[in-house]
Amino acid sequence: MTQSVVARAPGKINCYFKVGPPRADGYHSVASLYMAVSLYEDVSATARTDQEIHVSLHPDSTAVSDPESFPLGPENLVVKAATMLREYTGHYAGVDLCITKRVPIAGGMGGGSADAAATLVACNALWGTGLTREELSRLGARLGADVPFAMHGGAAVGLGVGDELAPLLLRTRTDWVLVPASYGLSTPRVYGMLDRLRANEEVSTPTEVDPAMIGALLDGELETLAPLLVNDMTRAALALAPELGVVRDLGEAAGALHALVSGSGPTLALLARNQDHSAQIITQLSDEAGVATLPVHGPVPGASILPAVIISPQL
Repeated sequence: MTQSVVARAPGKINCYFKVGPPRADGYHSVASLYMAVSLYEDVSATARTDQEIHVSLHPDSTAVSDPESFPLGPENLVVKAATMLREYTGHYAGVDLCITKRVPIAGGMGGGSADAAATLVACNALWGTGLTREELSRLGARLGADVPFAMHGGAAVGLGVGDELAPLLLRTRTDWVLVPASYGLSTPRVYGMLDRLRANEEVSTPTEVDPAMIGALLDGELETLAPLLVNDMTRAALALAPELGVVRDLGEAAGALHALVSGSGPTLALLARNQDHSAQIITQLSDEAGVATLPVHGPVPGASILPAVIISPQL
């Protein structure tokens, strides 16, 4: 049996995100277009001789400013994912799980979901439990709506609560500049704010992603695509963190085709024409405005096993 496995899963941005009214179960129906981007979470799984599940944080975790406060107990999604896989398969082995976090925490990019997807893939390989990617995706959906997408990666339309995925086969690369915040926003808190802001509005349940937006993305027509990028959560994120509006304006002033909040925020995603344009935006924001940035591109593949010699990020 293999003694150690490393799996990698990508963060995501929402190129399109329409949100319906709260449902009876407390969730919201959405129509989203997910894109997996080249900012990754890694989870290494190493066999133990007992049945304990132990989690640690890799020192190269650039997304964690205070490692001492990072939760590594039962509430962490990697623990939940490994526990769920054991219970589902009846394979009660122990494992040491080490997370390398690069996706902004509580940043609207699905970093926790990427951790869960990578854990399921790594432990499935380590323990030889033999589940297919589809079976792992169905398990992951119990942990969160974004986990199945982190498992598959690429680009996809998401309906329902975001877990009803229809893949899109994009032929062209899209370059983005991410602007991570120094703080996170709780997803339930942002949804709650959105509901309060729309309390006196008539809100319909979204049933599709704008076909014009999908067409522009498929054709690589970025000038057409830019004004079609939309996220209903933006107004709620801005209400909770008004400074995001300032940074968004700085991004567009720096030449971004469009700036939008990813998911529930507070990470901002700035659309660039190409890799060179991305570098120009980064130079202006970093050098002239002192704004921290991360260059990424998409779409990229979902959760997968890494060769043992590759542990560094691929940006």
